[in-house]
Amino acid sequence: MFNKEKKPKRFIVKEHQNLNLGEMMIIVDKETGVNYLVTVGVAQNGITPLLDANGNVVIDTLKDKSEM
Repeated sequence: MFNKEKKPKRFIVKEHQNLNLGEMMIIVDKETGVNYLVTVGVAQNGITPLLDANGNVVIDTLKDKSEM
């Protein structure tokens, strides 16, 4: 029960920015490479896939998961 094996973290914070009433982060799923935009603050919490200028999901190419 208390001897749980620690799993490697699946998400990493790629970028972080403080705003007046909260903060925004770009996090990356190390399994898929998908980038997500996360907002945290007063009445503006959310998460959504990050899109490029053409409306496609931003995906990082991961050569080796240990590099992140």
